[in-house]
Amino acid sequence: MSRRSSRTASAPGAVRPTVTVCRGCCCGTAKIPGVDHAAQLRELRTALADKATVRVTDCLDVCEQANVVVVQPSAEGRRAGGRPVWLGLVNDPDASADIAAWVDAGGPGKADPPEVLDLYTFSPSRRVRAELGDG
Repeated sequence: MSRRSSRTASAPGAVRPTVTVCRGCCCGTAKIPGVDHAAQLRELRTALADKATVRVTDCLDVCEQANVVVVQPSAEGRRAGGRPVWLGLVNDPDASADIAAWVDAGGPGKADPPEVLDLYTFSPSRRVRAELGDG
């Protein structure tokens, strides 16, 4: 059974994109060695302080993709067709920097992601998406 406890969907009509960083049973732990998990979160928060809401959540139930980051569009981005983007295996500083640059440019629906992020994109099960409020 998962330990999801702090998940809530971003508010409908959120002015800014929301970046959800998993820090559950596998993501953000020593189970993913060689990653400075605290630095990764700090760098995302610093880079996106004025551009997005960065939040931490408990296990997203896609442990095989650890570390997981979900980028949800702003209301404007959603109206333009943007949908949440799930990124897995985000285990190096360059990936975090690419995510921050994309969200800084507007994120889903407002800016195309750097092509390299295609390597990290995955689609979780409908059950997992529904529990995060992604439908």
